Amino acid sequence: MLADLQDLNIDGWTLKVRQPAGEGQHSDLQSDPHPIILLIHGWTGDEHSMWVFAPRLPKHALLIAPRAPYPSNHPEIAGYSWVQERADGFSTLEMFAPAVAAFESLLAELPAHFPQADFARFGMAGFSQGSAFSVAYATLNAARVQRLAMLAGFLPEASQAALPALSGLPVFIAHGTQDQTVPVARAYAAREQLAAAGAQVRYCESEVGHKLGANCVAELADFFG
Repeated sequence: MLADLQDLNIDGWTLKVRQPAGEGQHSDLQSDPHPIILLIHGWTGDEHSMWVFAPRLPKHALLIAPRAPYPSNHPEIAGYSWVQERADGFSTLEMFAPAVAAFESLLAELPAHFPQADFARFGMAGFSQGSAFSVAYATLNAARVQRLAMLAGFLPEASQAALPALSGLPVFIAHGTQDQTVPVARAYAAREQLAAAGAQVRYCESEVGHKLGANCVAELADFFG
């Protein structure tokens, strides 16, 4: 499948892209003419990491996976990070601010490269740290995000006051009950806090670790389908 992807370098960002298969007419992700889903990897990941989910996402969608802008600084694993210095615990909303600002600059460049899509609105699917980054981005740019999937992820620390910006936003939370990296309690807290803020929350869990079970992958497909 990776052979079908396009590599791009735009304004210092490294991206992998799957072009839309056709114009299609599906879901409220519809752009003019193609919907867009941004695939946001987790800590120590890169632009290759999220494509395991691509076969279950709409074929008529433009899929874009950016590499995060900072090295992971993991002592044993390479890869990249959405925060410059990862916290010992879970990163705060403020720590994602530089990456959010840089991401806005990237988004400003993308319409020139993909004239078939309207970047005024798009979906986001983030895994682990990537889901926290996606929430951080959405709290500041809620009008641009149509749907948000948090996969084995967490809410950034100190984000609760910003969550009302996501009122009405469809959010899909998927988590493993055996996750030792991001405990499932984080998913329960995200579900409760987002629902209290007015988001339209859909929740799925599986008896797996830091990944998605088959049932949640199927629900992810339905969420974006």
